[in-house]
Amino acid sequence: MRPTLLTTLCEPSRRIATVALGTVAALGMLSAPAQASTYNSHLTGAGPGFESTRWNDNGGATNIKFTGCTDDYSNQRVSVRLRKDTFGPDPSYTNASFTQCFVSSSSTSSGNWDDHGSGEYYFVVNDALVGVHVWVKSLTVTY
Repeated sequence: MRPTLLTTLCEPSRRIATVALGTVAALGMLSAPAQASTYNSHLTGAGPGFESTRWNDNGGATNIKFTGCTDDYSNQRVSVRLRKDTFGPDPSYTNASFTQCFVSSSSTSSGNWDDHGSGEYYFVVNDALVGVHVWVKSLTVTY
């Protein structure tokens, strides 16, 4: 079969398209898997009902870790509750009671929450303890 002007012009375009698709596929296979995000902070005299900074979670488990805790009543316990920021009443999830972080300035306590879907999340400190303020040397939220 004798090539026509149309098939002669289309052949280079097909090669370019094939190379481009192969490159895109190879880059897709080599790209790294999604990594968990974190934010680090601390608490200074956080009172009952204190709400943390919000973070945007695209889905996945959440871990909250406190290191070096103190409080103003020697209560030696801080409650941490994960909440999801919504337009209506914010749903709340399991309450974690952190005690180990009070042992020393380098001791840690952490809580894990299962995936509750994507959205804006935050945690609340001591939502059931009246008058107790807490100081946390460092905290890390991994989501």
